[in-house]
Amino acid sequence: MFETIKRGFSKVKEDIQVIYDNDPAARNLAEVILCYPGLHAIIAYRLAHKFHKWGLKLLARMISYLTRIITGIEIHPAAQIGRRFFIDHGEGVVIGETTIIGDDVLLYQQVTLGGTGNDSGKRHPTIGNHVIIGAGAKVLGDIIIADHVRIGAGSVVISDVPSHSTVVGVPGRIVQRATVDEDGNLMHNKIPDPVKTEIDNLRAEIENLKQNNM
Repeated sequence: MFETIKRGFSKVKEDIQVIYDNDPAARNLAEVILCYPGLHAIIAYRLAHKFHKWGLKLLARMISYLTRIITGIEIHPAAQIGRRFFIDHGEGVVIGETTIIGDDVLLYQQVTLGGTGNDSGKRHPTIGNHVIIGAGAKVLGDIIIADHVRIGAGSVVISDVPSHSTVVGVPGRIVQRATVDEDGNLMHNKIPDPVKTEIDNLRAEIENLKQNNM
């Protein structure tokens, strides 16, 4: 029991530190503990997850439900979440029952890690390590998002994504243009639009044909 409590406090310390590492607005410990719903949600989730593993599933769901009311973040207690997980801002985040999340994952507000139907079994995404998912993105179904993937704001991802990729659009498309800085942070203001790029290419080809026919 003592070792379990010790490991729990160690994870909480990591969850606090990752806020300092990712959010320049975090000024002091009191502010982080009192004013970050993402931290409240992950602490409550870890407690609910323990109860779920011990077979106390109703109690686990009650904790999850109360956490959603307080924070606006819904994490099913059966989901599996790794270390140093950070939800920035947090409002509207939904993480489904069979979701698996690796280490060092960052989610922004309004992200959904959801299913696509009423099938039983694994029906939610598996998220690798060092993944960033932008605001409003939807990752749906039993798909794999590999390590070091960046998903742009508002994207809808419904198929597997290989490692070290950047995904944007509806449905999500893998783009080749670099959209991360030297530290690997997602540069939301420089995410390309693959549809616009394709239209621009078609316009250029049409103009070229017009010039050749003149």
